[in-house]
Amino acid sequence: MHAAFFLLLGASLARFLMRHPGEARTPWIIALSITLAVLYLLGPVLGSRPTPRRLVWLAVLVVVWMVLVVLAPSFAWCAVPLFYTGLRILPPRAALALVALLTVFVVAAQLRLADGFDPNLVLAPPAVAAVATAVFVHMQRQAVRQRELAARQRELIDDLLRTRRELAATERREGTLAERQRLSMEIHDTLAQGLSSQQMLLQAADRTWSADPDAARRHVRTATGIAERNLAEARRFVHDLAPADLAEGGGLGAALHALAARESAQAEGALTVHCHVEGTGHAPLPDRVQSALLRIAQGALANVREHSGATAAGLTLTHLDDRVVLDVGDNGRGFTAEPEGTPGARAVRGHGLPAMRARVRQLGGTLTVESAPGEGTVLSAEVPLTTTEAPT
Repeated sequence: MHAAFFLLLGASLARFLMRHPGEARTPWIIALSITLAVLYLLGPVLGSRPTPRRLVWLAVLVVVWMVLVVLAPSFAWCAVPLFYTGLRILPPRAALALVALLTVFVVAAQLRLADGFDPNLVLAPPAVAAVATAVFVHMQRQAVRQRELAARQRELIDDLLRTRRELAATERREGTLAERQRLSMEIHDTLAQGLSSQQMLLQAADRTWSADPDAARRHVRTATGIAERNLAEARRFVHDLAPADLAEGGGLGAALHALAARESAQAEGALTVHCHVEGTGHAPLPDRVQSALLRIAQGALANVREHSGATAAGLTLTHLDDRVVLDVGDNGRGFTAEPEGTPGARAVRGHGLPAMRARVRQLGGTLTVESAPGEGTVLSAEVPLTTTEAPT
C-alpha cells in the first residue's frame, strides 16, 4: 500500500507537469507533493495506535492532499491508500466518515477533469471506496480470528505442558515414595531388627558379666554374628544402589561394553557405539571411580544421541599407572566449546556437563571437552588413582 501511494503520487505529479508546463501554480504543486510524501513517510515513525500525535498527523496529511486535489484534480486517486490509512488508525465510524469525505473530493475532481457529465465518474469512486473498505474490514476480521485462534492454541499448549510437568512430578514423587517405602521395609526387616537384637544381647551380657562370664561371652559372640550379618546386609544395600551394569559384575570395562551395545541397539542403526579398553589396572578400580565414570559415559552418550546428530561414537577406557582416563568421542555436528567458568556456559550447554565436572571433581580429577562446529566432540574424564578422594 505504501508503494502504491508513492506510485500514484509520482504519476499524478508527472501527469500535471506534462499537461500544464510552466504554469504559476507548478511550484506550489511540486512543493505540496514533496510535503505530502514527507508527511506520509513520517506515519510509521509515530506508531499505529490512535494517539493525539497520530490523529494530528492524519489530519494534516488529508488537508495537504485536499489542497493538492483542489489545485490539481489528477491527484485524486492518491485517496485509495489514504482510505486504508484512515481505516487502520481511526475508529470505525470516524474512518467511514473520512472515506466518504475523500470519496466526495475524488468525485468532484473527476468531474472537473471531464468535459461533460459522466455517470461513471460519479459511481466509480464510491464503488472503489466500498470495495477498499470491504477488503480492509474482511482482512481485519481475519486477523482478529487468527490472533484469537493463536491465543487459544498457546493456552492449550501451555495447559498441555503444565499437565505433563505435573504428571512427571507426580510420577517422580510416587517413585520416590515407593523407593523410600521399599528401603524402609528392607532396613526394618534386616538392619533395625539386627540392631535391636544386638542391643538386647549386649544388655544381657552386661547384666551377667560378673555372675556368669561364660553366658556373657556367649551373648557377645551372638551379637558379633548378628553384626556381621547386618554388615553384609548394608553392603548389599550399597551394591543394589550402584549402577545396574556394575552390579552384574565384570568391572567397569564390561559395563562400558554393555552400555555401548545397548546404545547401538536402541539407536536401530542411526548411531553405532564402539568400546575399547586399553591396559589393565594393577588393582580393581574403587567402586566410586567405576560408578562415576560409568555415569559420565551414560550422560555423554545421552548428549550424543540427543544433540549431536552423530552416526558413530566411541568409548575408550585407558588404564595408566597412576590414573584412569575415559574418552567419549563422536562424529556429530559439534559446538563451540567454552572453558569451564565462562559466564553463561552453564545456561547454554544445560546441566549435563556441570554434573559430569562435579562427579570428576569429587574424585580429584579433571574433565575436558574439545569440540568445534562440524568437527565432532571429544570428552575426556581423567581420574587420579593415588589422590585421596574428596569427601561427599
